[in-house]
Amino acid sequence: MQKPYVSIIIPTLNEAKNLRSLLPSIKSTLKDYRYEIIIVDKNSTDGTAEVAKSNGAKVLYDSNGKGSALIKGFKEAKGSIIISMDADLSHRPMELKLLITAIEAGYDVCMGSRFLTGGGSDDMPAFRRFGNKVFVYMVNALYNAHYSDLCYGYRSFSRSATKKLGLRSVGFGIETEISIKARKKHLKVIEIPSFEKKRGTGTGKLHSFRDGYIILKTILKNILD
Repeated sequence: MQKPYVSIIIPTLNEAKNLRSLLPSIKSTLKDYRYEIIIVDKNSTDGTAEVAKSNGAKVLYDSNGKGSALIKGFKEAKGSIIISMDADLSHRPMELKLLITAIEAGYDVCMGSRFLTGGGSDDMPAFRRFGNKVFVYMVNALYNAHYSDLCYGYRSFSRSATKKLGLRSVGFGIETEISIKARKKHLKVIEIPSFEKKRGTGTGKLHSFRDGYIILKTILKNILD
């Protein structure tokens, strides 16, 4: 039986050093699959695009936020299975096959979770952990969901699911919007344990209070949609 064609979507902003490690690892993990790697870059100045191209990745450009980058990548992807992944080495390529297998098993969306048994994080301060739990509780209560994690971007999708979701978030609220709309659209969703490593090199893009406001706004806005 032929393996599925897999598209990996990775938003970037000045992640050249991390991509030098990440992309060869992805290629090694998926050597038995047909796949494409799509980098959606926010005008990096450190040679991110050049590193990506030298590793066989396709490079798109988007000057907006993470959500806009993922939406552009989803539209460009040719795979029957599409995976969103961070560029900073926090997502382990060894988990890619688990994300692929879940979609092959018939799920529309598979979400990595740091809070299931077997998951975890080396990069979650107490205040971020608390904030995530509060937002998970809100989404579960408001949307009759059963999530254990909300703000984690290591996920896989069937091609049809990316179209059904009708995503609109430009920035960091994209993971929250996906979680909510997957529930509202009655998609078949599963969570799997995932371990978040510390970022490799460079400066993280997270800003706890700003991002928390965006997540809260996304949760409340989607009640009315």
